[in-house]
Amino acid sequence: MGRPLAAKRETQAHNMSKLTHIRQKIYNTVARQLHGQVPCWVCGQHVDIIDATLEHIQPLSEGGNSHQANLAISHALCNQQRHAVKAPDPGVPDLLDGQSAQLARLHQQA
Repeated sequence: MGRPLAAKRETQAHNMSKLTHIRQKIYNTVARQLHGQVPCWVCGQHVDIIDATLEHIQPLSEGGNSHQANLAISHALCNQQRHAVKAPDPGVPDLLDGQSAQLARLHQQA
């Protein structure tokens, strides 16, 4: 019985490692293209790498997925608070368009 639990933990660790790698890759790509500035997808302010989380552009609960084209960088707090707000601020779609294009290119390279 311990074997399936160990296998599940290994799978979870692998998935977390993969998401950490994807987050780092997206963050570095955005930072390189925007001269070190990585805007939060939700609030538009700069995100330091230590506070960066992956944000699902279309939430999983609304049929979104975890493919790179549906992920953007946000502050951890913005990510949590976003779920209480239906739509981001008016200035955010421009950021989304830029990150979506960058993420699509990243996805094609992978």
